[in-house]
Amino acid sequence: MANLEEPASKRRRISSSAADMQSAITQPGSIKINVTGAYIIDHEDDDTPPSSSSSSSPSSSSESPEQTYQHHKRDIRLPNHTAVVSHVAADIGGSLAKVVYFSRENEHAESGGRLHFLSFETDKIDDCIEYLRSLQSRHKLANGAKATELTVQATGGGAFKFYDRIKERLGVGVQREDEMTCLIMGLDFFITEIPMEVFTYNDADPENAAVYQDVRTDPYPYLLVNIGSGVSMIKVSGPSQFQRIGGTAMGGGTLWGLLSLLTGARSFDDMLAMADKGDNGPVDLLVGDIYGEGMGYEKIGFSDRTIASSFGKVLKRKREAERSAEDGGGLSNGDPNAVKPATNGSETADGPPAGVIADGRMFKPEDISRSLLYAISNNIGQIAYLQSEKHDLQRIYFGGSFIRGHQQTIHTLSFAIKFWSKGVKQAYFLRHEGYLGAVGAFLKRRPANWGRRGSVEA
Repeated sequence: MANLEEPASKRRRISSSAADMQSAITQPGSIKINVTGAYIIDHEDDDTPPSSSSSSSPSSSSESPEQTYQHHKRDIRLPNHTAVVSHVAADIGGSLAKVVYFSRENEHAESGGRLHFLSFETDKIDDCIEYLRSLQSRHKLANGAKATELTVQATGGGAFKFYDRIKERLGVGVQREDEMTCLIMGLDFFITEIPMEVFTYNDADPENAAVYQDVRTDPYPYLLVNIGSGVSMIKVSGPSQFQRIGGTAMGGGTLWGLLSLLTGARSFDDMLAMADKGDNGPVDLLVGDIYGEGMGYEKIGFSDRTIASSFGKVLKRKREAERSAEDGGGLSNGDPNAVKPATNGSETADGPPAGVIADGRMFKPEDISRSLLYAISNNIGQIAYLQSEKHDLQRIYFGGSFIRGHQQTIHTLSFAIKFWSKGVKQAYFLRHEGYLGAVGAFLKRRPANWGRRGSVEA
């Protein structure tokens, strides 16, 4: 998707005033997070690399061989926030731990600061804790010995599972926050406060597919579809008025688990990269395979590439390959220890037997990846539509680390909502879709009576 240039006007500092403070995010005591003039920074377009934006920011160079985290490519610049922030936030899920923290810009308070976004695999939670420890040390170094101790706002299942470990190793207070409350608070913040954050997807113009939305002062009601390891669907009727109305166990964890069995991918990003290169046609049974091309099914909204059955060609192709190797030892699908089938004269001068690709597999890992990505995304999209119909919700926001700004995933979810609703409902996406819970936890450290624009009452 094309990157839009940030308007120069958004980079101008605005001095603090009573009006600014009225519209700021209030924190304990005298601490306030001033979001006036906030804007998103792409690191590729920023002349200040994340490793040097602040003395309180540990190095995040992508060249470090020991780096076990992924630094999100878009910080949120807060040019008008000058006070010290004495907490960080972590949303620890089943697959990923997401961290949000604030740092000063160029080590000068008057320059404001920025929010950073990082993720770790939850299996490497000890590395995440060590990173938090480094933030703790940098916080003391930057703000002096009398600075308030850096505390941790934690949400997600891991906030409970790893509570004792985090508290013991860091020696600081750990405040656990309700997961769904944090999700909604984080999403409301992005919708109502951050320009160029929310977008829709227009597949009719691939070069400019992302259509960015203006901030909304009244986003309710809406449906949040949060896709992590599993999927939760939450109806939001107003500030702090929400209800989990459904979900599915087939989410990001399903894709990750099955593709780790079926392909050689070792990370979620590897799987998405393979899906980019794949073609689901050899794996899925398509409408064109059943009816033939140009047989009039366009009248009901189908094309010859519409999926009739996910993985629907696998059994047929497997049987064909088995018949071509009648007295073989079976097909390995890439297993080097499996018995290879006898050629029995079926191997051609150009390569392996019919139905088998060059490395002994029946299907390319890239094709399998794309097919499964489509299967899970289509399933989530249809369930989301049905829930929105049941509860009369027109706007559907998709969040969670499953999406990762991946164009195929976004296209599939957007198409599903448009197709099933006949264009009546709209799918919305976010540039920080995986950090809703972490941002919500970050914002939770505040007086109970806080509320800007009435959007995030606790």
